[in-house]
Amino acid sequence: MKFIGRLVKQTAKLEYKRSLKKDLSFGLQVDTLLKLIKIAKRTSLGKSYHFSSILNETGIIESFQKNVPIQHYDEFHETWLKNTIAGKKNVIWPGKINHFALSSGTTGSPSKQIPITKQMIKSFQKTSLKQIVTLCQLDLPTEFFQKQVLVVGGSSKLTKIQKRFEGDLSGILKKHTKKIATPFTKPSKKISDIKDWKLKLERIVEEAPTWDIGIIAGIPSWCVLVMEEIVKHYELNSIHEIWPNLKVYIHGGIFIEPYEKRLEYVCNKPLYQFDTYLASEGYFAYQLDEKEKVMRLLIDNGVFFEFIPFNSHYFDPNGNLIDKYKAYTLQDVEEGIDYAMVITTNAGLWRYQLGDTIRFTNVAKREIKITGRTKQYLSLAGEHLSLDNIRVALTKVSQELNIVIEEFTVFAEEEHSKHSWYIGTDKQIDANLIQTCLDKQLALLNDDYKSARKNTLGVPEINLISSDLFYQYLGSIGKLGAQNKFPRIIRGNQKNSWLEFLKNN
Repeated sequence: MKFIGRLVKQTAKLEYKRSLKKDLSFGLQVDTLLKLIKIAKRTSLGKSYHFSSILNETGIIESFQKNVPIQHYDEFHETWLKNTIAGKKNVIWPGKINHFALSSGTTGSPSKQIPITKQMIKSFQKTSLKQIVTLCQLDLPTEFFQKQVLVVGGSSKLTKIQKRFEGDLSGILKKHTKKIATPFTKPSKKISDIKDWKLKLERIVEEAPTWDIGIIAGIPSWCVLVMEEIVKHYELNSIHEIWPNLKVYIHGGIFIEPYEKRLEYVCNKPLYQFDTYLASEGYFAYQLDEKEKVMRLLIDNGVFFEFIPFNSHYFDPNGNLIDKYKAYTLQDVEEGIDYAMVITTNAGLWRYQLGDTIRFTNVAKREIKITGRTKQYLSLAGEHLSLDNIRVALTKVSQELNIVIEEFTVFAEEEHSKHSWYIGTDKQIDANLIQTCLDKQLALLNDDYKSARKNTLGVPEINLISSDLFYQYLGSIGKLGAQNKFPRIIRGNQKNSWLEFLKNN
């Protein structure tokens, strides 16, 4: 079977060389938007927003932005998507959309129903292959390219409601995976169909010794947990005792830094790590170079991107958009500024506010990193604390105090003008040490935080709890599983739900 690995590796090398010479001009984005508008001009949405007239304009982007409002999920659902979900044809995209991905709903709302079209599925498949191609830059033996890939995802069993199918994105993609790839992907359909996460984990642990895994892919919290459970069950020193050929970890969904220590403990060999920006709404970027911890935006993959500076000129104190029409395109952005993402996709999402914030590290190379969420930041006293600030500060705290911070969440306590932190670590340590260190690191990273702490913001409150409580909470709200993420900054009903859970546990 060595010839299979040799063939795959040689093909990957050729494709990787082509990717390095890829056209990154803004014209690709203009062409993408033009194609999307042409396809959808006869839909109900296309007629309402005068797509045919837009196509006759010389400034197609300006006309598009003038006619079509930026909408978040609830607005788009009420205006357009609910009719598509109900089975109506030609609403947001030609024909009838039969598949809907249920998002994890990290910001407190119920799971969203995200449309998935045939065109979108092809975009996902094409990009997944392109990312695998990047592995040829590594010093990997030929045999590696015929090893198996473990995808730690949600249930692949879809729910049929009338004539549509709903479920995890991983399930929709697995349903459309070519049969030729089946022997190389794990777990089996029988296991991946399981909806009960605890039962699925048991089955993965049982079958783990029969697999020859070279790549593991998925959200860090769940992937690390899977490897830890295997090591614990078989009383191993490392996951490499059972999977000696495991060399690559492709991750996404949340920041990986809080899980780096646990990853080191469970592996006795370093893993090549590649970041991805894959959401239910689309595949937006992936890490091209293993040494450069940034991702390249995919500007010719069926998605037109717009960017709104995430500041008080464009967003109110609650993270709501002020102007429903103004946004920057790829040719207008600058490096070092946090932007809220707006997407128009080949799944029928039009000027859809994604809720993520990104920052360009290199505009010419279209390189970005994710910095947070528009609804997940703290500004109780003008501190403007982002998820990126929090991520970096906690990483510094972990290093300085030599502890593993496995999970965390934080909220603003208005009554006492302070931040309340809940930090998951099973190491015995004085909470005051973490409080002092965290406060110091946040002040070094963020001048607004430093100023607020001097004047109006109280000393942060640190609550140390068992990491397992975070997973128990997800289970209590029906979100225990590999597609779900614990929200890092909580407010409102979500905060109340969390505190009520802790009170009872």
